[in-house]
Amino acid sequence: MPRETESDGHSSEKSAPNPASSGRFGSALDPGFTARVIAATGRNANPRLAEIMPALLRHLHDFAREVELTADEWMAGIQLLNEAGQMSNDARNETQLVCDVLGLESLVDEITSVKQGPRPSSPLQTQPRTSDARGGPKCTPKKTPTAAAPATRHRPPSSYEQQDPAQPEMHLRARLPTDPDGRFALYCLRPPPYPVPDDGPAGRLLGLLDRHPFRPAHIHFIVSCPGRRTLTTQLFDAEDPHLDDDTVFAVKEDLIAVFRPAEETDPMGARWRVGFDFVLAEAA
Repeated sequence: MPRETESDGHSSEKSAPNPASSGRFGSALDPGFTARVIAATGRNANPRLAEIMPALLRHLHDFAREVELTADEWMAGIQLLNEAGQMSNDARNETQLVCDVLGLESLVDEITSVKQGPRPSSPLQTQPRTSDARGGPKCTPKKTPTAAAPATRHRPPSSYEQQDPAQPEMHLRARLPTDPDGRFALYCLRPPPYPVPDDGPAGRLLGLLDRHPFRPAHIHFIVSCPGRRTLTTQLFDAEDPHLDDDTVFAVKEDLIAVFRPAEETDPMGARWRVGFDFVLAEAA
């Protein structure tokens, strides 16, 4: 223990600081420190921030105390977020991808859906159509399906057109109206499973966690109709091997579609057929 020399020439032991000792400012290890940080919020703060920040601060501080987070570990996390922000642009949001692989986006999506009201089920049908939540009068919404499939065998399946300058704008995307009864039909490539971009911080995080970057095969849809809530969703191939370990945790049971053999007389020579009903809830 360190010693100091007193003025009379005698030495005495000097007490080391006690991190849990109380005082005017207290210790950051004490939960009272968190209360001080929360109390620093001013009376004119944004109302929603004033509501949610106390919970965020409590969880952040409790997490750091629980795992005994070191300065080096904290800085590594800061660096990962910095790199994600620096890598993000109009074509790629790396910070959002980090949230995706941590399951946060899927969780927030589910919370939002619950707050907006029960999400209608989407049963498989042989005659796909769009209806309201009661199965009543059909809307005539427009749908925007997108498939994360390669335009050629030489292009990686994970390349969406906005991330690949070799692909034309809006490649493998379409805007389609339904008929008056809400029915629709389209031809597209049967998508394969593909990895999320793993050449940045999100991919490095997956590697450190011994996780793969693959998503199950899926097709994106945005379904809209006047007077109904716009539905942004995706359909998953029932035969895909990654249904149970989607790296962004987005698979839901009622979004799994079965690809069945198409009729041999299909005019476009399609090999597979899939049917799905989209059900739109009433707008708030």
